[in-house]
Amino acid sequence: MVEYRIDRHSGVATYVQIVQQTKQALRMGLLKPGDRLPTAREVVEATAINPNTVLKAYRELEREGLVEARRGLGTFVRRSLGTAPADSPLRTELERWADRARAAGLERDDVAALFTAVLDTHFQGDPT
Repeated sequence: MVEYRIDRHSGVATYVQIVQQTKQALRMGLLKPGDRLPTAREVVEATAINPNTVLKAYRELEREGLVEARRGLGTFVRRSLGTAPADSPLRTELERWADRARAAGLERDDVAALFTAVLDTHFQGDPT
């Protein structure tokens, strides 16, 4: 099950953070079709956010066809995203690279900017 982490200083709306983290879990294979998302109450207890925020995020995911609400049962994953499993050799390689970047003195924002620049170069025009 996914555990949401809310960064109140990120400038990103809380419901968007939940949507993004759910999509990340889908891409990494941590959530699979048929898996149940945490209930709004469970998310509220873990993150101290408003239940309506959780419901807004889940409605957005449902609108995108990624999850479905089943009355009285919860919200379930309908489909996955991407093909990068959490145990991918590419992840291991990327973790080593991140370790080297940190050892070289780069901050998180520096690494994110560098990675985004490389992604933009290699995935120009890609809608994802």
